[in-house]
Amino acid sequence: MARVRTTRNPLVTAAVVLAVAAAGAAAWGGWERYDVTHDDSAAYAEARDDALAAGEQAVQNMNTLDHAKVGKGLDSWEESTTGDLHKQLVDGRDAFVKQIEAARTVSTAEILSGAVTELDDRAGKAGVMVALRVTVTAPEGKPAVKESRMLGQLTRTSEGWKLSALGQAPVGNTAG
Repeated sequence: MARVRTTRNPLVTAAVVLAVAAAGAAAWGGWERYDVTHDDSAAYAEARDDALAAGEQAVQNMNTLDHAKVGKGLDSWEESTTGDLHKQLVDGRDAFVKQIEAARTVSTAEILSGAVTELDDRAGKAGVMVALRVTVTAPEGKPAVKESRMLGQLTRTSEGWKLSALGQAPVGNTAG
């Protein structure tokens, strides 16, 4: 019996190996992408990030006001809020205008840091704590700078997350 000797071209072998490896990598990458896009934790993280960004911006808006542009500032307050807080701002707008124009102050807020303290994505509710530096400039004298922490409650609306409550965070040890 005669032996038939075959030789394989190393380039063809290398090409087949590379094609199989590429197909495997593509399949693995596709599975990973599918897994990530269908992962609830990614959607939750996105909702958390959206709530934090909106909460920080709203707290900054609520602590920034220029007496020379009071209408624009109060519009920003109203656009940042919803629910009872929004109603209080709308109902008290005329009184705010008189107070701010009489004081002739300019306040500007700078966000130092923020965190989501709670998030119920299904109910559309979130809580944030925001540290900020507020500078108040009166018509005469040096600007006054104050750092504070604010606690805000957010409600998701058709326009995105908006403040539904805002207040000072307790500072120091309040235990007796």
